Amino acid sequence: MSDATNGFPLERAGVTNGLPVAAAPRTSTSRMVADALRAAIVEGALAPGAPLRQDAIARHFSVSAIPVREALRQLASEGWAKIEVHKGASVASLSTGEVREIYEIRSALESLALGLAIPHHTDASLREARALCDAAKRERDPSRYVARNEAFHMSLYAPCRRPQLLDMLETLHRRGERYLRLKFGFPDYKRESDAEHAALLAAVKRRDVAAAQSLVAAHLLGTGELICSVLDAGTEPDASADASADTKRRPPKRRAPPSRTRS
Repeated sequence: MSDATNGFPLERAGVTNGLPVAAAPRTSTSRMVADALRAAIVEGALAPGAPLRQDAIARHFSVSAIPVREALRQLASEGWAKIEVHKGASVASLSTGEVREIYEIRSALESLALGLAIPHHTDASLREARALCDAAKRERDPSRYVARNEAFHMSLYAPCRRPQLLDMLETLHRRGERYLRLKFGFPDYKRESDAEHAALLAAVKRRDVAAAQSLVAAHLLGTGELICSVLDAGTEPDASADASADTKRRPPKRRAPPSRTRS
Protein backbone atom coordinates (compact mmCIF):
# COMPACT_ATOMS: atom_id res chain seq x y z
CA MET A 1 0.00 0.00 0.00
CA SER A 2 1.00 3.65 -0.35
CA ASP A 3 0.30 6.93 1.41
CA ALA A 4 -3.04 6.91 -0.39
CA THR A 5 -4.36 4.93 2.57
CA ASN A 6 -4.99 8.29 4.26
CA GLY A 7 -3.03 7.67 7.39
CA PHE A 8 -3.97 4.11 8.36
CA PRO A 9 -1.08 3.35 10.78
CA LEU A 10 -0.28 -0.16 9.60
CA GLU A 11 0.22 0.99 6.01
CA ARG A 12 3.40 2.97 6.73
CA ALA A 13 6.61 1.76 5.16
CA GLY A 14 8.63 -0.48 7.46
CA VAL A 15 5.69 -1.93 9.39
CA THR A 16 6.22 -5.68 9.27
CA ASN A 17 3.75 -6.95 11.84
CA GLY A 18 0.67 -5.45 10.29
CA LEU A 19 -2.65 -6.92 9.33
CA PRO A 20 -3.00 -9.86 6.97
CA VAL A 21 -3.91 -8.81 3.46
CA ALA A 22 -7.30 -10.03 2.27
CA ALA A 23 -7.35 -13.16 4.41
CA ALA A 24 -10.25 -15.52 3.80
CA PRO A 25 -13.08 -14.81 6.26
CA ARG A 26 -13.93 -17.52 8.78
CA THR A 27 -17.57 -16.61 9.24
CA SER A 28 -18.05 -13.27 7.52
CA THR A 29 -16.09 -10.39 6.07
CA SER A 30 -16.91 -8.11 8.97
CA ARG A 31 -15.79 -10.75 11.49
CA MET A 32 -12.52 -11.23 9.60
CA VAL A 33 -11.83 -7.49 9.66
CA ALA A 34 -12.76 -7.18 13.34
CA ASP A 35 -10.55 -10.13 14.31
CA ALA A 36 -7.57 -8.73 12.41
CA LEU A 37 -7.93 -5.25 13.93
CA ARG A 38 -8.35 -6.72 17.41
CA ALA A 39 -5.18 -8.79 16.96
CA ALA A 40 -3.26 -5.72 15.79
CA ILE A 41 -4.38 -3.78 18.88
CA VAL A 42 -3.36 -6.62 21.18
CA GLU A 43 0.06 -6.93 19.53
CA GLY A 44 0.66 -3.19 19.73
CA ALA A 45 0.71 -2.60 15.97
CA LEU A 46 -2.27 -0.30 16.51
CA ALA A 47 -1.63 1.86 19.57
CA PRO A 48 -4.25 3.61 21.73
CA GLY A 49 -5.53 6.65 19.86
CA ALA A 50 -4.52 5.36 16.42
CA PRO A 51 -7.09 6.26 13.74
CA LEU A 52 -9.20 3.50 12.23
CA ARG A 53 -10.22 5.04 8.89
CA GLN A 54 -12.95 3.13 7.09
CA ASP A 55 -11.72 3.88 3.57
CA ALA A 56 -8.12 2.91 4.34
CA ILE A 57 -9.14 -0.31 6.09
CA ALA A 58 -11.50 -1.19 3.23
CA ARG A 59 -8.67 -0.74 0.70
CA HIS A 60 -6.30 -2.77 2.86
CA PHE A 61 -8.64 -5.77 2.89
CA SER A 62 -10.08 -5.17 -0.59
CA VAL A 63 -13.61 -5.04 0.80
CA SER A 64 -16.45 -2.54 0.72
CA ALA A 65 -17.11 0.03 3.44
CA ILE A 66 -20.13 -1.87 4.79
CA PRO A 67 -18.30 -4.77 6.52
CA VAL A 68 -15.70 -2.30 7.81
CA ARG A 69 -18.42 -0.22 9.48
CA GLU A 70 -19.87 -3.38 11.01
CA ALA A 71 -16.43 -4.44 12.26
CA LEU A 72 -15.78 -1.04 13.85
CA ARG A 73 -19.17 -1.07 15.56
CA GLN A 74 -18.38 -4.53 16.94
CA LEU A 75 -15.00 -3.39 18.25
CA ALA A 76 -16.60 -0.33 19.84
CA SER A 77 -19.18 -2.51 21.60
CA GLU A 78 -16.31 -4.61 23.02
CA GLY A 79 -14.30 -1.60 24.19
CA TRP A 80 -11.47 -1.96 21.65
CA ALA A 81 -12.40 1.15 19.65
CA LYS A 82 -14.29 4.38 20.10
CA ILE A 83 -16.41 6.11 17.48
CA GLU A 84 -16.93 9.86 17.67
CA VAL A 85 -19.22 12.00 15.55
CA HIS A 86 -17.27 14.01 12.95
CA LYS A 87 -14.01 12.36 14.08
CA GLY A 88 -14.50 8.74 13.10
CA ALA A 89 -13.11 5.66 14.83
CA SER A 90 -9.87 5.20 16.74
CA VAL A 91 -8.30 2.66 19.07
CA ALA A 92 -9.70 3.14 22.58
CA SER A 93 -7.37 4.14 25.37
CA LEU A 94 -6.95 2.01 28.49
CA SER A 95 -8.90 3.54 31.36
CA THR A 96 -8.79 2.85 35.10
CA GLY A 97 -12.35 4.08 35.38
CA GLU A 98 -13.56 1.62 32.77
CA VAL A 99 -11.69 -1.38 34.17
CA ARG A 100 -12.86 -0.66 37.71
CA GLU A 101 -16.46 -0.43 36.56
CA ILE A 102 -16.21 -3.60 34.47
CA TYR A 103 -14.91 -5.64 37.40
CA GLU A 104 -17.35 -4.13 39.89
CA ILE A 105 -20.26 -5.08 37.63
CA ARG A 106 -18.78 -8.50 36.96
CA SER A 107 -18.37 -9.17 40.68
CA ALA A 108 -22.05 -8.44 41.28
CA LEU A 109 -23.47 -10.28 38.27
CA GLU A 110 -21.16 -13.28 38.50
CA SER A 111 -21.97 -13.68 42.18
CA LEU A 112 -25.64 -13.69 41.24
CA ALA A 113 -25.15 -16.16 38.40
CA LEU A 114 -23.04 -18.46 40.58
CA GLY A 115 -25.67 -18.56 43.33
CA LEU A 116 -28.32 -19.47 40.78
CA ALA A 117 -26.11 -22.06 39.07
CA ILE A 118 -24.75 -24.06 41.99
CA PRO A 119 -27.97 -26.01 42.75
CA HIS A 120 -28.11 -27.15 39.12
CA HIS A 121 -24.52 -28.30 38.67
CA THR A 122 -24.06 -31.98 37.89
CA ASP A 123 -21.09 -34.31 38.12
CA ALA A 124 -20.60 -33.85 34.39
CA SER A 125 -20.70 -30.04 34.51
CA LEU A 126 -18.27 -30.01 37.43
CA ARG A 127 -15.86 -32.27 35.54
CA GLU A 128 -16.01 -29.87 32.62
CA ALA A 129 -15.31 -26.91 34.94
CA ARG A 130 -12.33 -28.79 36.44
CA ALA A 131 -10.90 -29.50 32.98
CA LEU A 132 -11.25 -25.83 31.99
CA CYS A 133 -9.69 -24.68 35.27
CA ASP A 134 -6.70 -26.96 34.70
CA ALA A 135 -6.38 -25.82 31.08
CA ALA A 136 -6.29 -22.15 32.14
CA LYS A 137 -3.65 -22.93 34.75
CA ARG A 138 -1.40 -24.65 32.19
CA GLU A 139 -1.87 -22.01 29.49
CA ARG A 140 1.11 -19.77 28.77
CA ASP A 141 -0.08 -17.96 25.65
CA PRO A 142 -1.90 -14.70 26.54
CA SER A 143 -4.46 -14.94 23.73
CA ARG A 144 -5.42 -18.52 24.55
CA TYR A 145 -5.34 -17.84 28.29
CA VAL A 146 -7.98 -15.11 27.97
CA ALA A 147 -10.27 -17.54 26.13
CA ARG A 148 -9.63 -20.35 28.62
CA ASN A 149 -10.19 -18.03 31.58
CA GLU A 150 -13.54 -16.94 30.18
CA ALA A 151 -14.53 -20.54 29.40
CA PHE A 152 -13.80 -21.58 33.00
CA HIS A 153 -15.78 -18.72 34.51
CA MET A 154 -18.72 -19.22 32.18
CA SER A 155 -18.77 -22.97 32.90
CA LEU A 156 -19.46 -22.13 36.54
CA TYR A 157 -22.46 -19.99 35.60
CA ALA A 158 -23.84 -21.97 32.65
CA PRO A 159 -26.41 -23.94 34.72
CA CYS A 160 -27.99 -20.74 36.12
CA ARG A 161 -30.84 -20.91 33.55
CA ARG A 162 -30.73 -17.17 32.94
CA PRO A 163 -29.84 -16.64 29.24
CA GLN A 164 -29.95 -12.84 29.41
CA LEU A 165 -27.65 -12.81 32.41
CA LEU A 166 -25.19 -15.07 30.59
CA ASP A 167 -25.29 -12.79 27.54
CA MET A 168 -24.46 -9.79 29.73
CA LEU A 169 -21.54 -11.65 31.30
CA GLU A 170 -20.13 -12.63 27.91
CA THR A 171 -20.27 -8.97 26.83
CA LEU A 172 -18.44 -7.89 29.99
CA HIS A 173 -15.76 -10.53 29.43
CA ARG A 174 -15.19 -9.21 25.91
CA ARG A 175 -14.99 -5.62 27.14
CA GLY A 176 -12.44 -6.61 29.77
CA GLU A 177 -10.24 -8.72 27.50
CA ARG A 178 -7.68 -5.96 26.85
CA TYR A 179 -7.22 -5.44 30.57
CA LEU A 180 -7.06 -9.09 31.56
CA ARG A 181 -4.06 -9.56 29.29
CA LEU A 182 -2.04 -7.18 31.50
CA LYS A 183 -1.72 -9.73 34.28
CA PHE A 184 0.32 -11.98 32.01
CA GLY A 185 3.27 -9.65 32.56
CA PHE A 186 3.21 -10.62 36.26
CA PRO A 187 3.73 -14.40 36.58
CA ASP A 188 3.30 -14.34 40.36
CA TYR A 189 -0.12 -12.80 40.01
CA LYS A 190 -1.23 -15.39 37.47
CA ARG A 191 -0.26 -18.13 39.93
CA GLU A 192 -2.30 -16.38 42.61
CA SER A 193 -5.23 -16.09 40.23
CA ASP A 194 -5.01 -19.80 39.35
CA ALA A 195 -5.08 -20.66 43.08
CA GLU A 196 -8.19 -18.51 43.51
CA HIS A 197 -9.84 -20.36 40.62
CA ALA A 198 -9.14 -23.68 42.35
CA ALA A 199 -10.58 -22.45 45.66
CA LEU A 200 -13.67 -21.15 43.88
CA LEU A 201 -14.24 -24.45 42.11
CA ALA A 202 -13.85 -26.33 45.40
CA ALA A 203 -16.58 -24.17 46.99
CA VAL A 204 -18.89 -24.83 44.03
CA LYS A 205 -18.30 -28.59 44.35
CA ARG A 206 -19.19 -28.34 48.08
CA ARG A 207 -22.42 -26.52 47.09
CA ASP A 208 -21.36 -23.73 49.46
CA VAL A 209 -23.18 -20.81 47.85
CA ALA A 210 -22.11 -18.14 50.34
CA ALA A 211 -18.44 -19.08 50.20
CA ALA A 212 -18.43 -19.35 46.40
CA GLN A 213 -20.08 -15.95 45.99
CA SER A 214 -17.63 -14.35 48.40
CA LEU A 215 -14.66 -15.94 46.62
CA VAL A 216 -15.73 -14.90 43.12
CA ALA A 217 -16.43 -11.33 44.25
CA ALA A 218 -13.04 -11.05 45.97
CA HIS A 219 -11.29 -12.62 42.97
CA LEU A 220 -12.83 -10.19 40.48
CA LEU A 221 -12.53 -7.05 42.61
CA GLY A 222 -8.92 -7.93 43.41
CA THR A 223 -8.15 -8.40 39.70
CA GLY A 224 -9.75 -5.05 38.89
CA GLU A 225 -7.75 -3.25 41.57
CA LEU A 226 -4.51 -4.90 40.43
CA ILE A 227 -5.06 -3.75 36.85
CA CYS A 228 -5.98 -0.23 38.04
CA SER A 229 -2.74 -0.13 40.04
CA VAL A 230 -0.77 -1.14 36.96
CA LEU A 231 -2.38 1.57 34.85
CA ASP A 232 -2.07 4.24 37.57
CA ALA A 233 1.62 3.45 38.02
CA GLY A 234 2.30 3.41 34.30
CA THR A 235 3.95 0.00 34.64
CA GLU A 236 2.01 -1.83 31.99
CA PRO A 237 3.88 -5.10 31.32
CA ASP A 238 4.54 -6.64 27.95
CA ALA A 239 1.48 -8.84 27.62
CA SER A 240 2.95 -10.64 24.64
CA ALA A 241 5.94 -11.89 26.63
CA ASP A 242 6.19 -15.45 27.89
CA ALA A 243 4.71 -15.65 31.36
CA SER A 244 7.87 -17.29 32.69
CA ALA A 245 10.31 -14.79 31.21
CA ASP A 246 10.63 -12.53 34.25
CA THR A 247 9.93 -14.31 37.50
CA LYS A 248 11.47 -11.45 39.47
CA ARG A 249 8.90 -8.96 38.26
CA ARG A 250 6.30 -8.17 40.92
CA PRO A 251 2.90 -6.58 40.48
CA PRO A 252 1.80 -3.58 42.49
CA LYS A 253 0.37 -4.56 45.85
CA ARG A 254 -3.22 -5.69 45.55
CA ARG A 255 -5.68 -3.77 47.63
CA ALA A 256 -7.97 -6.10 49.52
CA PRO A 257 -11.52 -5.97 48.13
CA PRO A 258 -14.54 -5.81 50.43
CA SER A 259 -15.06 -9.20 52.05
CA ARG A 260 -18.77 -9.42 51.61
CA THR A 261 -21.04 -11.70 49.64
CA ARG A 262 -22.41 -10.20 46.44
CA SER A 263 -25.75 -11.47 45.18
